[in-house]
Amino acid sequence: MKASEYFTDARLAELDKAIKAAEKATSGEVRLYVEDKCEEDVMDRAAFLFGELKMHKTELRNGVLFYLAMQDKKFAILGDGGINAKVEPDFWDRIKAEMLSRFKEEKFSEGLQKGIAMAGEALSMHFPYQKGDVNELSDEIIIK
Repeated sequence: MKASEYFTDARLAELDKAIKAAEKATSGEVRLYVEDKCEEDVMDRAAFLFGELKMHKTELRNGVLFYLAMQDKKFAILGDGGINAKVEPDFWDRIKAEMLSRFKEEKFSEGLQKGIAMAGEALSMHFPYQKGDVNELSDEIIIK
């Protein structure tokens, strides 16, 4: 199934709500990029997109990118140096396992929502919202 077909307006609204909820209690930034195909190493693709989306430009280096290539069944979570320095070494693997259990049932939206919520919890613990905090990056969900 194509990403543009799966991610209906209702699913996109749920994901937008999840991103806003995750960012509400933190200065961290969460982005979601979904496309059909990934014809290279999934981490290389995620790292390229991380740079393209300027996610490394946050003041505290606390951006998190969720990347999914639906037709190729590949996904990655990429956190910037600030968050990686604070979380346990297996943190991203635990989130990926939670997401994968839902992805195996083709519940991509639910898996992404769970992963975003888990990342948001860690971000709020390590990078709590500060008065006057601004949204440094767009919350736009990218579906290609």
